[in-house]
This record gives sequence, C-alpha cells and structure tokens, in this order.
Amino acid sequence: MNSPEIKQFIHEHSNLFWYTPEDKKEEISIEFLVETILNYGDIRTTVQLFHLVGIKEVAKNFFDSITISNRRKGNYHELTINYFTLVFRKYAH
Repeated sequence: MNSPEIKQFIHEHSNLFWYTPEDKKEEISIEFLVETILNYGDIRTTVQLFHLVGIKEVAKNFFDSITISNRRKGNYHELTINYFTLVFRKYAH
C-alpha cells in the first residue's frame, strides 16, 4: 500500500502513467513507479522520487530490476541504465 505522499506524487505526475487505468494508479508498485520515473520523468521529478522513497531504495529497485532478467532490463532505456548506474554507484552506496 502506497503512502499518501506517494499517492499524491503519482497523482501530480499521472500523465507519465497514461496507460494505467485511472482507478489503478494509486496502487502501482514501487518498482513500477521507479521504472516509470527514471525512464520518463524529468530531473525535478526524479529528485522528488529520491526524497519520497530514498535514493538507496530507488537504487536497490533499479539494480534489482536490471539484474533479474533481460526482459526486465529491457524495460529501461539503454541511456537510462547507463546514466543511473553511474549516479547510483556514486551517490547511493
């Protein structure tokens, strides 16, 4: 269950979740939230996500996702993987 702050964050950026039915948006998983924001959010949105969830938790979700399988890794853009791998190695350890 997402916190009220995360639900508000999702609501504020609901355009990034255009393919998710409106009544299901508040129920999205943290993994899906991280994937969507890192792929499609701007820097301000990404920093907000870091403050809400924590940069270490975002990094954990990111690395878990890209190492679990090639299919899950394929959910991220190649440039997103490269950029956030560098960012998280520097700031999240």
